[in-house]
Amino acid sequence: MTDARTDVPKSGGERETLRAYLDFHRETLALKCAGLSDDDLRRRTTASSLTLLGLVRHMAEVERAWFRRVLDGQRVPLVWSPDGDFQVAYDAAGAAPEEAFAAWQAEIAIARDIEVAAPSLDVVGVDRRSGDEYSLRRIMNHLIQEYARHNGHADLIREGINGATGV
Repeated sequence: MTDARTDVPKSGGERETLRAYLDFHRETLALKCAGLSDDDLRRRTTASSLTLLGLVRHMAEVERAWFRRVLDGQRVPLVWSPDGDFQVAYDAAGAAPEEAFAAWQAEIAIARDIEVAAPSLDVVGVDRRSGDEYSLRRIMNHLIQEYARHNGHADLIREGINGATGV
């Protein structure tokens, strides 16, 4: 696997750094999935039922939920998790990889547009389910944490598929 990821700045502003780390982690998940067959993307390699494809579908939902639904206030449904339970990560056996990757990339593009359009990290959106308010700063930090955790899962899954590690 080649390491074609965003170069995170060693100094710079908060927003620039958050954006770079988020892109770095998005790209890491893509690299974990690169060069695998559809069957490999659906393969369970641990006692968990997580798969790389399931993680991609999950992260598409996470991007959609936080940027579109919470921050931007869009009334769009989740794609694979109508109840908001995000169990999609554990149920990808019959999923189409092309559909999942296209949806994930589309959600990332929309999330970037929403983030760039926000005048500051202090912009706030509301989670309609809980009524809680979240700033763009909090959302970006949460997404970085979410990707970082799942990239660890992805590393273990990928190692179980073909021994590749370290991306």
